[in-house]
Amino acid sequence: MSDTRPEVIAIIPTHMGSTRFPGKALAAETGRALVLHVADAVQRSNAVSRVIIASENTEIAQACESAGIEHIITGQGHPNGSSRISEAATGLHGDVILNVQGDEPEIEPSTIDATIAALITDKDADVATAATPLRDDDDPADPNLVKVVTGLDGHALYFSRSLIPMNRDGENTEYLRHIGLYAYRPATLAAYATLAPTPLETAERLEQLRLLEHGYRITVAQVDAGHPGIDTAEQYQAFVTRWRARQAN
Repeated sequence: MSDTRPEVIAIIPTHMGSTRFPGKALAAETGRALVLHVADAVQRSNAVSRVIIASENTEIAQACESAGIEHIITGQGHPNGSSRISEAATGLHGDVILNVQGDEPEIEPSTIDATIAALITDKDADVATAATPLRDDDDPADPNLVKVVTGLDGHALYFSRSLIPMNRDGENTEYLRHIGLYAYRPATLAAYATLAPTPLETAERLEQLRLLEHGYRITVAQVDAGHPGIDTAEQYQAFVTRWRARQAN
């Protein structure tokens, strides 16, 4: 990377085939599709130079065009978002490629900025991501809340839908909830698509485990973040309620 401000290209991978909430990318009870809310949030980051939505779906492409959001059509059959953005990033020239999951409409610009800064400052890391302490009303055992544990160097040791760490003696433990974004060095992203799927990735259905199992290093920016991403219709309804409350203020 150069000594000047890095060129950060944010790509939001999305599709219409969510198993837990089919069609969530275009859910629009707010009057705006969910994935467009994500793009709005990413555009508020001072560190991001360009925002692109990547999908194989023509309805999503049309929604992006109507909203004036850049869109790239990708092939079908991508197993996860990192695979999709790896295709979308072909031919793009950036210092950092940011993968923001398409179900994170309330992601804070400060979280995005901290994740990008973590990759830039940690020369040993191949990828950066973010995590935040679980809130009091979060259930640590909820498999929809992905947890992460880190080493003393701030690098991820493991991500899981299960409860990690398991405190054997029942003492108070601070759990870290993983936030759905990744800052990639371009070479690492290009390599991702060539890596074979791994056993832990397949078991947990967590794309980042492929990198850990293949020996890549993921640094974790610990931030104070708000609400989690949207995996279910119930979580979407809670988002709509919060959004309407903000509009009323």
